[in-house]
Amino acid sequence: MKLDGMIEGILFAMGSSVSKKELAEALDVQEKEIEEAADALEARLASEESGITLLRLDDRLQLGSRKECYDALIKLASHARKPVLTNAVRETLAIIAYKQPVTKAEIAKIRGVNSDHAVNRLVEYRLVTEAGRLEAPGRPILFGTTEEFLRHFALSSTDDLPDISAEKLAEFTEEAEAESTEVEV
Repeated sequence: MKLDGMIEGILFAMGSSVSKKELAEALDVQEKEIEEAADALEARLASEESGITLLRLDDRLQLGSRKECYDALIKLASHARKPVLTNAVRETLAIIAYKQPVTKAEIAKIRGVNSDHAVNRLVEYRLVTEAGRLEAPGRPILFGTTEEFLRHFALSSTDDLPDISAEKLAEFTEEAEAESTEVEV
């Protein structure tokens, strides 16, 4: 059996993402060979017009359904609903995505309000997770994004997040300063 077929079988059986390093160790090959076989698998799945696609999540690989299958999947699995992201939750997620790893206190300072509920929701939705602890008094929890975040927003890595233009950043800074002035008065 070809290496790309072996990778396909392993990813199918695992159901979740597997690192290229783990695949290389399991198949007793170099990571470069895994990358080449992953390219071949991806091309084969595309040429066969398969309902399956190869997802690349940082240094990990996973099989997933093509976007064209989503409507039928949703009908079939009606209980599988996307999490509802309110404005507060989206704002909190953006802060975590761009500033990670970040503490709840840092998020609250940026947002100007307590963000515990929003962070807890994001953890519940598995879009963020504990990413360690800050070396500071109380050792607060640091939060970062997850693979589910990457899947949800169709990103290969957080490097794919859009850049914030200098103009937009200046606008945000101006709004924040105006809001802080209003509170002080």
